[in-house]
Amino acid sequence: MSVAAAAQPAVKERRRLLLFILGALSAIGPLSIDMYLPALPAITEELLSVPAQVQLTLTACLIGVSAGQVIAGPLSDVRGRRVPLIVGVAGFTVASLLCAFAPSVPVLIVFRLLQGMLGGAALVIVRAVVRDLYDGAAIARIFAALMLVAGLAPILAPIAGAQLLAFTSWRGVFVALSLIGLALMAAVLAGVRETLPAGQREGGGLRHTLRSFWGLLRDRPFMGSGLTAGLAFGAMFVYISGSPFVLQEVYAATPQQYSLIFGINAFGLVVMAQVGGRLAGRVSQVGLVLTGLVLALSGGALLLLAVVAGMGLGAVVAGLFVVMCGQGLILPGTGALALASQPPQVAGAASALLGVLQFALGAAAAPLAGIFGEGTALPMAAVMIVLFACSAVAFTTLARKSG
Repeated sequence: MSVAAAAQPAVKERRRLLLFILGALSAIGPLSIDMYLPALPAITEELLSVPAQVQLTLTACLIGVSAGQVIAGPLSDVRGRRVPLIVGVAGFTVASLLCAFAPSVPVLIVFRLLQGMLGGAALVIVRAVVRDLYDGAAIARIFAALMLVAGLAPILAPIAGAQLLAFTSWRGVFVALSLIGLALMAAVLAGVRETLPAGQREGGGLRHTLRSFWGLLRDRPFMGSGLTAGLAFGAMFVYISGSPFVLQEVYAATPQQYSLIFGINAFGLVVMAQVGGRLAGRVSQVGLVLTGLVLALSGGALLLLAVVAGMGLGAVVAGLFVVMCGQGLILPGTGALALASQPPQVAGAASALLGVLQFALGAAAAPLAGIFGEGTALPMAAVMIVLFACSAVAFTTLARKSG
């Protein structure tokens, strides 16, 4: 047996470990967002605020994630992936602890912005590392595999948050996030090597970064996939920010029931992502994304009908479940279409712009349900279906032909 053949099992084992760590890092976003959702009403009460203002803590985190990706993505193209990743995870750990000691909602908003920026660095580099190591349909399969690992986060995070609230306050949730960040930091130091060798890195400073972004902005297929994902992401964050109040206050669900409903919906997303990953290479990514858009629009229509007709909690949850199943095909598929056409040298910038489109649109959409009215699920349902319709238009007019 040759030395190269003997080394292959070790290489595969390292690759599996790396994928697991990347999946765990991908969970930073869902953990930051979902784990404290059952505590939103408690934060509103303790800090003497109103739901619309408290929802801005979610918006601030999403804006921070977008800004962090803009900085860390291009930086990783120039400096490599590992060091910016370490800085991002370490900063996320500290920022999470600061959130636990916030004395007011405005201060919490600032700390959430910082938490999002540092967590965003990790998210953007994860996608860039995947592009460094894989090509073509393999990217879609890896994204689906990462979503399987990261998908446990939205299932477990609200459940864990609700259980923490049984014996601690919302501040304890952020302490737990800080401890999770510490564990991720240890995993990165032990298991993530540099994937962009010095000889393959881009040179130049701000001018190069702006040139890379300008080229991507003029790339119709890339922007079509990015806008499709961003608008769908916005619809998901309308659900994420609005559902704690809608399900718990309008439909009288307990925090534990809410976390269970949230977990069931996240499970639908994970299962459909795995279905899409299995079909990648045999079915076109365009076909999978179109199927996801049809599912999401159908679920949105069911949700709107359930609210208008007063069909009760069961019908509302059914509509949300179908929506999340559609997301399981839309998000990995659009990510694969966007990144597969870009070379590794600009994978960081491409990943950053893709993330910015998602999280910036998510940040803009998150407070809409609260702004348009409280005490009813109608604004949440209406905004979601409008965003999915816009997402479908973006995909069919810009991205579809590229597939």
